[in-house]
Amino acid sequence: MAPAAVLVPAALASFVLAFGTGVEFVRFASLRPLLGGRAPEPGTPDAQGWLAALRDPGVLGALAQDLGLLVLFMGQHSLMATEPVKAWAARRFGVLYRSLYVACTALALQVLMRCWEPVRGGPALWDARAEPWATWVPLFCFVLHTVSWLLIFSILLVFDYAELMGLKQVYYHVLGLGEPLALKSPRALRLFAHLRHPVCVELLAVLWAVPRLGPDRLLLAVLLTLYLGLAHSLDQHDLHYLRAQLRRKLDVLALPHRPDPGPGPALAR
Repeated sequence: MAPAAVLVPAALASFVLAFGTGVEFVRFASLRPLLGGRAPEPGTPDAQGWLAALRDPGVLGALAQDLGLLVLFMGQHSLMATEPVKAWAARRFGVLYRSLYVACTALALQVLMRCWEPVRGGPALWDARAEPWATWVPLFCFVLHTVSWLLIFSILLVFDYAELMGLKQVYYHVLGLGEPLALKSPRALRLFAHLRHPVCVELLAVLWAVPRLGPDRLLLAVLLTLYLGLAHSLDQHDLHYLRAQLRRKLDVLALPHRPDPGPGPALAR
């Protein structure tokens, strides 16, 4: 295993790349569609119908490119999470495997965002950027996106963000504390095995709650919805465990704050 002087910078570099990619994904998934401008006037060349779009080589070419990018991202994200690949990578990279997985996922997402081809002149499943919806619908979507991202960041913190990013594995290894997962209960390990994406509902809100749902955004929303849905296999045992953990956290928050009694009589004298 590499020394700490190599492990720690590698894990930090992976974390910085993933964090920056997450910020970029917020811009890609939320700011770009929410600030995309007003709808074209009826009768203009931009107001293209679905039948015309399906016969347009430019639209089909853009959708084919976007589909390839989504397949690349989902393939990388799933392949590296399979047991044979995880076992091989764990033998080769040790505690850096999680950091490697996070870095590769961030790079695949960077490729998707930078090479994504929007369909600018295509039709839309819905378009609420024209009056009388031009103000209220984008405002509602903006509020919903803001709440969803705040919930996503909060949930990631609850699910141990440092461990998800691979930092905790390296930290424990350097200090000789072993593997973090080995310290978790069997019920928690069972939940993690079934819950691939703890922020599924919030991401679905971000994907679908947009003022205009054009062909490329529809493709993104449909495929990622299917991917997120197929990754889950929660059962009653997992739901009971989640409810029990939620009750424990609420009980901790409900405990009255006990003020510091200060020094005892002996120290006071």
